[in-house]
Amino acid sequence: MPRQVDHAGRRRLIAEAVCRLADERGLEGVTLRDVAARAQVSMGAVQRCFRTKEEMLVFALGYIGEQVMERVQARLVRSPAQSAATALGHAVTEISLLREEHRAEARVWLAFVAQAAVSEVLAGTLKANYATLHEAFTRLIAEAGEDADGAGRRGAEREARTLLALADGLTTHVLIGHLTPEEAYDVLHAHLAGLWERSAGSTPRAEAGPPPAGPAPDGTSTRGRARG
Repeated sequence: MPRQVDHAGRRRLIAEAVCRLADERGLEGVTLRDVAARAQVSMGAVQRCFRTKEEMLVFALGYIGEQVMERVQARLVRSPAQSAATALGHAVTEISLLREEHRAEARVWLAFVAQAAVSEVLAGTLKANYATLHEAFTRLIAEAGEDADGAGRRGAEREARTLLALADGLTTHVLIGHLTPEEAYDVLHAHLAGLWERSAGSTPRAEAGPPPAGPAPDGTSTRGRARG
């Protein structure tokens, strides 16, 4: 009998090879031949899975997004009895890719973002990913503020856009060494604390001082968190 080929598994194997090469060389260094060699499959096997290099890159980009979202879901499952505010903090922490073990993933992600600036297909995939995240963030912010209608909904949408942009910016700043991961977490914690203050309708303090107490991305108090 002919050997059954696990096409889904082979596509994931190829996507992982794309990511490893992109981490080492950037996307300009990713060729079908090198991907085949890194995945230890034939060129024909790669071409049977993907008709073009662009199709292969689109799948690899989706694969990265799936890996990140699986971590978000796993973190939420570990803490099922949590508020919408804490759930949002966990999610934005994961997608910011600030931890050392996610540094390679951050390099690959930003390589894809750069390529998307000149690839409409990749840009479309990224926009779809961002739209999904924006909707999830909007829902959590509205739920935490207990106002999902009218002006409250519009405000939640604006805050979700801001939070997504902040997460992407922190990824870049940590990757190039402008910020340490600890400094980036401080920025993220302070922003979320301010978000919940605004949602509650309180007036931020004018004087300088430690970050106000509030839900940090890891579910702890920002005031009680030790600095790195």
